[in-house]
Amino acid sequence: MADDYLVRIGKLIRDARQHRGWTQTQLAEALGTSQSAVNRIERGNQNISLEMIARIGEALDSEIVSLGYAGPMHLRVVGGRRLSGAIDVKTSKNACVALLCGSLLNKGRTVLRRVARIEEVFRLLEVLNSIGVRTRWINEGVDLEIVPPAQLDMDAIDADAARRTRSIIMFLGPLLHRMDGFKLPYAGGCDLGTRTIEPHMIALRRFGLDITATEGLYHARVERSTVPGRPIVLTERGDTVTENALLAAARHDGVTVIRNASSNYMVQDLCFFLEALGVRVEGIGTTTLTVHGVPTIDVDVDYSPSEDPVEAMSLLAAAVVTESELTIRRVPIEFLEIELAVLEEMGLDHDRSTEYSADNGRTRLVDLTVRPSKLEAPIDKIHPMPFPGLNIDNVPFFAAIAAAAQGQTLIHDWVYDNRAIYLTDLNRLGGRLQLLDPHRVLVEGPTRWRAAEMMCPPALRPAVVVLLAMMAAEGTSVLRNVYVINRGYEELAERLNSVGAQIEIFRDI
Repeated sequence: MADDYLVRIGKLIRDARQHRGWTQTQLAEALGTSQSAVNRIERGNQNISLEMIARIGEALDSEIVSLGYAGPMHLRVVGGRRLSGAIDVKTSKNACVALLCGSLLNKGRTVLRRVARIEEVFRLLEVLNSIGVRTRWINEGVDLEIVPPAQLDMDAIDADAARRTRSIIMFLGPLLHRMDGFKLPYAGGCDLGTRTIEPHMIALRRFGLDITATEGLYHARVERSTVPGRPIVLTERGDTVTENALLAAARHDGVTVIRNASSNYMVQDLCFFLEALGVRVEGIGTTTLTVHGVPTIDVDVDYSPSEDPVEAMSLLAAAVVTESELTIRRVPIEFLEIELAVLEEMGLDHDRSTEYSADNGRTRLVDLTVRPSKLEAPIDKIHPMPFPGLNIDNVPFFAAIAAAAQGQTLIHDWVYDNRAIYLTDLNRLGGRLQLLDPHRVLVEGPTRWRAAEMMCPPALRPAVVVLLAMMAAEGTSVLRNVYVINRGYEELAERLNSVGAQIEIFRDI
């Protein structure tokens, strides 16, 4: 490489590092090198390989630094290994993205503790930064500080980042209080079939929000004279729908009653956060929420989101399919009790610690130890229900668990159009899954898993289920283009390796 080329690369790396709010020492730690080496790279005084460029791009979540040479991330999995030891559950992905959207309500400084460092969060940060919100990682990259501007610049929004996350839809609730009109790109995220925003609009129209959709954009107008005069009844007991209604109600100067509300984990975390902002919320954990809104929120707030029950279920499923003894620490037990009750009936051998409080002081946690078990297929079908029922995002993990059980299990994913179809990718690894219709799969177990090379399904939870099956399969498997997994899990491969898995991250250079 020419010296001036190294200087240009170094400048790109320095700018990306500073944009992320990292010091040279923090980047060095992420790369497993020294601060002086990072300093030489940024000054253009050190030769740098394409592999190192790819690693820096991954660490800084910067496609600019990757220079177009680093292709998508893949995983090489050496299966048939037993897991052992203990692993902690990270903070909730879905709570973190809701709280990032909720930070738009606040004129003051918001600090969120132990934020999940995942692609979904990074995309939202890119959007927030593009409209003028200052964000930086603090306390050695563990916590996130958010400081809004006096005026948001919605014309400068990073449309590409916005379209890569469905969470952008939750900007509607807070933004309707900040401006009379704005444009928002269509929401993206997982490929789970057709999902409309009409349930959101039914709730938000009561606050004066009107939307027309053209050319990939939502064009929003707010009629300030329109306020909810009677309870808002949600037509869908969805999590993001409830969160959007809560975000809209938080700065409505009055009392808003929301009925048929979700009481799921991320909704509860958002309610706790709103209370920290000075908004009183009655009925947390029930399907009727009464919100005492305040017209202005200008406080410095420090909040710790709770742990992710779906990640806890992922780790539990990893132990089951690999026939391992594994302790999963910091499990939000309130949101896994139905799943554990079903697994107990299937024969799962496990025990749990006494309960203790999460850092938010409200969510109940336990440490869960899972041991190798002889499982039998459940008598009843596996199907999701709104909380406190079996979580919709935990249903796919039962496909892998059922494949390890004796007998036939019917899985009915009635919520999403496509997700059941993606579960049949397990057949490439030796599974025996029969697709009955787009929502129902019949799983025959037990399964003798076999290694394979395949593309990652385009939906988050089925993608992780495929990875878990690869961990159980003797031999070496390859899972290609795992961006969707990185959307929802922080360093999943590395953390599984810490308890005995053998997963290598690589790219096509």
